[in-house]
Amino acid sequence: MIIVQNIIVDEDLLEEEFACNLTACHGACCVSGDGGAPLEPEETEILDAIQKQIRPYLTEEGKAVLNEKGNWTQTLSQGINYLETPLHGKRGACAYVIFENDIALCGIEKAWKAGATDFRKPISCHLYPIRVDKQNNGMEMLQYHRWAVCNPACANGKKIGMPVYKFLKDSIIRAYGQDFYNELDEIATAWLENK
Repeated sequence: MIIVQNIIVDEDLLEEEFACNLTACHGACCVSGDGGAPLEPEETEILDAIQKQIRPYLTEEGKAVLNEKGNWTQTLSQGINYLETPLHGKRGACAYVIFENDIALCGIEKAWKAGATDFRKPISCHLYPIRVDKQNNGMEMLQYHRWAVCNPACANGKKIGMPVYKFLKDSIIRAYGQDFYNELDEIATAWLENK
């Protein structure tokens, strides 16, 4: 593990290669899994505040899920309160998912691209395949999450030589700032030269 500005970084983010290939995976991360996208507490407030702006960009099915379940959900498990985007049913597609050319995309991000909102999408989605693990000591750990639906992204990353952290440059800067990314990049460069 590497520590950058008091944040623990899994060295796999430097060593593993990854670049989304939506034509191969069709956005499977948005339609598969046991839970919705993890949300930060402030993101629940944002989702409540921007519903009017993003609803025109969502599917009718997605709007129905939001009407039934709310703009976000919370689940208490082993004393931890998990905040997530709602799903269609107990498993499956995120309520905010839309489809274009058979590829699952984010309706929130579509609204952002159209200038309807300043909120791009939940940071957990933007950072994926990084998962943020909040430690008991208050520190955060950035871990590389492996999932079979992302095998095409791993193959694509290897093909073009794209380390995970470089593929996620924009989202890392959004979450932790330019200085954090610059320091991470310096450490990664030295780390990879010494391998």
